Amino acid sequence: MQPGGNDAPPPPRHVAIIMDGNGRWAKQRGLPRVEGHRMGVRAVREAVECARELGIPYLTLYAFSLENWGRPSGEVRTLMALLKEFLTSELPLMRKHGIRLRVIGETSSIPFAVRQVLARTLSATAENADMTLTLGLSYAGRNEIVRAVRRIASEAVEGKILPEAVTEDLFSARLDTAGMPDPDLVIRTSGEIRISNFLLWQSAYSEFVFTDVLWPDFGKSDFLRALEEYSRRHRRFGLTDEQAGAPPAK
Repeated sequence: MQPGGNDAPPPPRHVAIIMDGNGRWAKQRGLPRVEGHRMGVRAVREAVECARELGIPYLTLYAFSLENWGRPSGEVRTLMALLKEFLTSELPLMRKHGIRLRVIGETSSIPFAVRQVLARTLSATAENADMTLTLGLSYAGRNEIVRAVRRIASEAVEGKILPEAVTEDLFSARLDTAGMPDPDLVIRTSGEIRISNFLLWQSAYSEFVFTDVLWPDFGKSDFLRALEEYSRRHRRFGLTDEQAGAPPAK
């Protein structure tokens, strides 16, 4: 049974992926870590194509964490170069397939030349409405929450917000992901079972699928398996099975 088929529930609206395992993929093959990152870009392209084919309107990829700046400088330079290359090479396809690019994270830390390309890609795809591809760049969930709190505190000091007016919806509107639905499904590759500071607020009710597949090897079949696993889940959001309309036990 494939996700989206006649016998399956519809695919999730928003899938987020923690892309992990590039370095281990390269090490297993006796290659430099940067080669794993290069092959990881190919997996990104395949994931985007798969989501587009399945009609998933939101795909968010954890591309570079705030903590990743602590990696060796040569590796960071390579990752920034690959990001610049990806943004340039994929722009025609994003335009063709109606894919809008968004970014979450502390982008001011990204090198100026890369930010220029990023800004051009964001502008060139801003009106696309068929799918939203979001990249987590220099991103960390706790940092995002702190920045949202600072925004609200500043508005409160200016007299624009009263404490009793602060709600979950208002808080969500101050996050980097404002206007996007929370992820229905979060996938993590490489066998690690943790969320690594990713979408901490937004993933409160997400379903998680962990796979041993290293990110460079993650292809369409792996994406479909994760979606099939998601289709077997029953999401209750704190309600009882009866309230949430649980399927009858077999």
